[in-house]
Formats: sequence, structure tokens, C-alpha cells
Amino acid sequence: MPDELELLRRADPVPTDGPYLGDGPLDPRAERELDRLLRGPGPARRVRRSRPAWGLAASGVVLVTALTALLGVPAPQPALAVPRPLSVHAHSTPVPLAQLADLAAAAAADGSPRLRKGTHVQSWSLGMADGEQPVTLPEERVVRWRADDSHTELVVATDPRRPGRPVLTDEDGTPRAVADGRVLSRTTYPPSWSDAPPVAPPPHTPAALRAYLAETAGAGSPGTAGLLDAVARLLDHWTLGARESAALVRVLADAGGLRSVGQVTDRLGRPGQAYVYTREGGRRMLVLDVRTGAVLGLETTFTRDDPRYGVKAGDVMEYRAWMR
Repeated sequence: MPDELELLRRADPVPTDGPYLGDGPLDPRAERELDRLLRGPGPARRVRRSRPAWGLAASGVVLVTALTALLGVPAPQPALAVPRPLSVHAHSTPVPLAQLADLAAAAAADGSPRLRKGTHVQSWSLGMADGEQPVTLPEERVVRWRADDSHTELVVATDPRRPGRPVLTDEDGTPRAVADGRVLSRTTYPPSWSDAPPVAPPPHTPAALRAYLAETAGAGSPGTAGLLDAVARLLDHWTLGARESAALVRVLADAGGLRSVGQVTDRLGRPGQAYVYTREGGRRMLVLDVRTGAVLGLETTFTRDDPRYGVKAGDVMEYRAWMR
């Protein structure tokens, strides 16, 4: 019998060598396999989520010590758990957001692909909880909704960059190593009929989506940071269709605050255009598909050294990469 990670990889394949490109729609067989896995033998305990460290430097020294103790690797090799920041391709041409909005609108003319409730996201974060040491959390999460408005969530500890290697987690509240593919939680939620964002379906016109994101952010007129937070919350509930993605790019272009810096290859091997927003202590990089405007990822990095905590400018704080 294939194990649970293998079933997840069949649904959205993760190559055992090269970039992780799981970017296509699920075929009917894969959907059936994934649905069977997600229904599973019963719900697991919810994973404690560490509070992401934004503007609060987490101890890189402690992290390396944890890796040495838990994974048996020497301190000079923290890359087992710590990713490098995305880098902009040399000599690539930045595409202004307004221009990308026009491209996305043209690509959305036939309305395909369509909006879908649920998400598939691969994430990594350097998290901190009060009174505890920092811990890295490489996870892959798949959320699927059913016809009766119940939904399932599968969370797997896995790092597609290094399949088969140990993964550091705080599943039990204490940093420790687990095997690649360890199911951290498998939960079924009862039907929910909330009509409030981000659970409510997002609109596909810029003006309506702008109001939707403001409500998601809990602010009448969110700044760039609040808007990016709202976008992340939206994408953790919905896989946007072409029209919603085009409207989102227009909202971002009209809001200002994001600077186009050029082309990057995201953590799943996909080409995209990068747009950055910097404020004291950190930089956020939004990666968009240059043809459709779909959000591929969001990365946060430190922008200054802090010897007190052992972090340096450019160290990754967290990232998320969304898949369709």
C-alpha cells in the first residue's frame, strides 16, 4: 500500500529530483485518491501554529543549535532547514504592476480557469511562541471542500527541496525532527456557511475585491502591509480563477507601495515577476505569474542584521507558495 505522502504526491506530484513543479489540475483518479486520504480514519489533533516573527528577530543561533541536536548535523550546515531568499535574475526586465494588470485582464477574457474553494500551499516559517525557542515549520497543506460545505485539511511535514530528509517541526510544542511525509494533522470540519471574507467567495471586479480585502484586513483602507496580509488570508481559503487574479493585480497596482524588481524563479520552479514592499525590519516579496497575474508566492526576509539574535539581512523569515 502506498503511504500517505505518496498519495499526496500522486495528487500533485513532487519530483524526487529537480524543482517541485506541482502546478497542474488534479485528474479524476488523483482527486479520488486525495479525497479518500483526506477523509481518512478520523481527525487528528490540530497543530499548534507558531506566531510568525514579523519585525521580531528570531534567534538563528538557537535554530542552528536545535538543528545540531535534533538532526545530528554540524552547526555549519543549517541549510537543511533554512532556505535561501529568492533572487532576482540578473538583467531581467521589471514589468510594472499596471502593465501586468492589463496582461492579466486579457488572459482572463474567457473566464478560465475558474474560482475554486480550497487551497494547496507549501510553506516555511521561522516562528516564535511566547517563552519558547524559535522553530522552522516546513509544511504542505491541502484543503478541499465538499458539496455539503464541510471541508477537510491535510497537513504534511515535507520539504520538496530535499525529499526524504528529516523535517523540523513543533508538532508537540517542542522542536524535534520528524520523517519526511509525516502527517501532522488530518481534520474534517463540519459545514460552514459564513458570508464574511475570506470565507465568502471573492468578487472578480477590482472595486468589489478592494472592499472585500479591506474587510478581510479589518481596516477601512489597509496600507500595503495590510493588503498583503489580506491577500495571504484569501489565498489560504480560495484558489483564484483568472478573473479574480486579474482583479487582484489591478487592486495591487492601484494601491501602490509595491516596487517591480524583475524576474525570479519561485520555490516550485515556476517563473514569475517579483514585487517588493519594504518597511523597517523586513521586506516582503510578492511573486506573480507574468501571463495571468496569479499569485505564486509571498516571501518575507529580514532587512538588517541583529547580532543580538544572530540574524542577518536577507535571512528568510517565512514564505508561502500556492499551487492550483
